[in-house]
Amino acid sequence: MEVHIILCILLLPGLSLVSAKVPAMIVFGDSSVDAGNNNYIATMARSNFQPYGRDFVSGKPTGRFSNGRIATDFLSEAFGIKPYVPPYLDPNHNISHFATGVTFASAATGYDTTTSDVLSVIPLWKQLEYYKGYQKKLSVYLGESRANGTIARALHIISLGTNDFLENYFAIPGRNFVHKLYGLGARKISLGGLPPMGCLPLERTTNFVGGYDCVPSYNNIALEFNDKLSNLTTRLKKDLPGIRLVFSNPYDILLHIIKRPAQYGFQVTSMACCATGMFEMGYACSRARSFSCIDASKYVFWDSFHPTEKTNGIIAKYLVKNALAQFLH
Repeated sequence: MEVHIILCILLLPGLSLVSAKVPAMIVFGDSSVDAGNNNYIATMARSNFQPYGRDFVSGKPTGRFSNGRIATDFLSEAFGIKPYVPPYLDPNHNISHFATGVTFASAATGYDTTTSDVLSVIPLWKQLEYYKGYQKKLSVYLGESRANGTIARALHIISLGTNDFLENYFAIPGRNFVHKLYGLGARKISLGGLPPMGCLPLERTTNFVGGYDCVPSYNNIALEFNDKLSNLTTRLKKDLPGIRLVFSNPYDILLHIIKRPAQYGFQVTSMACCATGMFEMGYACSRARSFSCIDASKYVFWDSFHPTEKTNGIIAKYLVKNALAQFLH
């Protein structure tokens, strides 16, 4: 499905004070930030089974496409909010939990609605509808004035795009979506870029001609897309008064990890930990789980599309320094 390691922050001295500045984490996107919404819809794009989640706090799969936590979980904890961002469709949670953070994300979705149709997942427009419903519940729970203040100060995370290229080549960044969020009161927004897609294990596995190395054409697509997002961010900051919009780009740091793994304590970059590590994800990862690695911390990727928990943490440290530091003040 997708890899967008977006944002997470390591705990810093005094960081708990930030919770007053960022009272909630609100997330939109794909499997990079889906904490389990797809568990509650009719789709094959799921990961609520072993070996997913084997290194999670409970050792149980939650629907996150990782061996443990995903980037937004780390980010929420770092901002002094809570250690996990719950999925909106989980019936075990309610507005009292969502008031400080929620994810509307759905694995296998994209900017293009036709992308979400491939595996019948939640399109971006539907995630926005859920957000509107969330705002109404928040107003009842907190009162209208306090709810509006929470929305304005909350950090809104957008992470998607890989599926648009891998399933339906689509190169229009999310200008309209940012406008709609702004119109609904959001002011602090992070627009996530694409990783070096050509270095995902699946792409390398099929790159026979290139000696199973990263696929340059896919990496170039990611670079072009990221350039558009960066330019879009610059334009929107001029067009939308009061917005604090940042472009969070994981491309360079992930490529550096892949090219110099020993520097970060990794041993394997071309293959994933789950199953054979060549092409499996989702149910295929589960069916062949007996082949999975013993220690995921030695691997950059968990399955053929998604990073390990350790990788998320390393990239997070880079992103907070280069993109999110402004939200700490």
